[in-house]
Amino acid sequence: MKKLYTLTTLLLTLLVIAPFSCKDITGGEELFPLTPTNVDANAGTWLPDITTSYPVFGLPAPAATNSAAYLAELANIKSIQSKLTTEQRKTIEYWSVGGVLRWNQVFRKLVAKYNLPPAPNADGSYPAPDAENPFNDPQFPFANPPYAARAYSYVSVAMYDALRAVWYYKDLYKSTRPDSPYEADNGIQALMPKIDLPPYPSEEATMSGAAAEMLKILFPASVEEITRLAADQRNAAKWAGKATDSDISAGLALGKAVATAMTANSTGLFTIPGVSGSSTTTLNVTLASRGRLRTDGIGNAIGTSAQWAALTDSAKVHLTKAGRDITNEIFWKSLDAPARPPMLPFFGNVAAWKMTKADITKERMAIAVPPSTSSQQMRDELAELKRYATNVTREQIAIGHKWADGAGTYAPPGHWNDIAEEYIRDAKFSEVRAARAFALLNMAMHDAAVACWHTKYYYFNPRPSQLDPSIKTTTGMPNFPSYVSGHSTFSAAAANVLSYLFPTKSIEFNAMAEEASLSRLYGAIHYRSDIEEGKKLGKKVGDYTVNFGQTDGAN
Repeated sequence: MKKLYTLTTLLLTLLVIAPFSCKDITGGEELFPLTPTNVDANAGTWLPDITTSYPVFGLPAPAATNSAAYLAELANIKSIQSKLTTEQRKTIEYWSVGGVLRWNQVFRKLVAKYNLPPAPNADGSYPAPDAENPFNDPQFPFANPPYAARAYSYVSVAMYDALRAVWYYKDLYKSTRPDSPYEADNGIQALMPKIDLPPYPSEEATMSGAAAEMLKILFPASVEEITRLAADQRNAAKWAGKATDSDISAGLALGKAVATAMTANSTGLFTIPGVSGSSTTTLNVTLASRGRLRTDGIGNAIGTSAQWAALTDSAKVHLTKAGRDITNEIFWKSLDAPARPPMLPFFGNVAAWKMTKADITKERMAIAVPPSTSSQQMRDELAELKRYATNVTREQIAIGHKWADGAGTYAPPGHWNDIAEEYIRDAKFSEVRAARAFALLNMAMHDAAVACWHTKYYYFNPRPSQLDPSIKTTTGMPNFPSYVSGHSTFSAAAANVLSYLFPTKSIEFNAMAEEASLSRLYGAIHYRSDIEEGKKLGKKVGDYTVNFGQTDGAN
């Protein structure tokens, strides 16, 4: 049964007010053993996001199924299965639901674990998380909404590109390694659902390599948990009789190679034991779009105190160019005590996935300029918001808290990943199609974050309670400008992509996006114009990703 998106009782209000914050990154919502409706055997032909073509990876053919090396691998699996422990069986069960869905749960819980703004020092200054010392206080990263959107997108795209590469090589070498271990030797049990795909290279190992390498960079303070989970996924495939050591070694190297294509600044070298009958084979990876994670502009997204001080002057210039009289204009300031530096004010310059900088500017110009803080429209919107702040109903409080997605949660992009999980699970997508769904969703939300943050800091519009301090919010106050609403932009982009992926559920997704948007009005955080124009911006951003999806060959 799908989540209910209208909460009307006090009991549900109390449930949604309870914060989502979990230090255990191995749990998650209920999933079921994956038997895909369609294995998508042609997925190796779908268009890539990062790697230009699979032959650049040069993955060698596996050893023949009658070779001594392969027969020894089968014997090893039989030996392991003869003495499986309870914990090993639990590990197999845990990963039997599909690696894409499990890793997405892990992503969300890592974001929740690190979505904690630094506390102020005694002198009123704020320490910054340090990537070079991630275990320091505050730990790195502060997984705020823009950082979270970027992280979800990178891991999802890496997994998708890696799995498409797997499907390419499965098809290429299906005559050399056609059968899974449990098919090749009837003494081996199938302890995961049987799926009609060649075992070489192992998709589980590829996922473990791509996801773990990305996550260790994005969340370095959790490297131990990430490494353990990745090893568990590979072991589960072997213990379940689904993959041999050589299937796993090849898959792991392939997953790491794709991650390297997104992160490294030089050619990646990976050694694959036991492939092609030799003791070792070196996989020399020629990379395309080399090092995007290192060069997308995130390093300049925080800025300096001098740049922060200049943001008001920049906004004055922008509004003047738009024909605005700025004589009595009021600009955003931090309402934290002590005042906190603005959250990632230059994230709007980070590279998007499916939009150019010109596209970002074009779509910002396609929506309205925010109303002047001295205009009648602003007075009317402020009055509307104050009515909600003083007369909010139980149902509206519940909606506001359900969609708050603040500190200690998986952030607004994670909320939409959580929503998508149920639809992907119930559709019984293959691993590669599930990865594609999350990649499209998260590319759109990353681009939404870039477009939204570009717009926020372009106009530097104040929050409602800055204009009227008597307005009390029912959720936390975000530390960045008001126009446009991030929730509205994220949600409209997400609903657009999910409606493309699940067209019969479009009404549901758009209703969720509308509720998420209105939650910010109920919480007295955003004006009506923030919400309406944010929805327009998010819908346009989502169109870019949908247009890509319609031409990638997967339909």
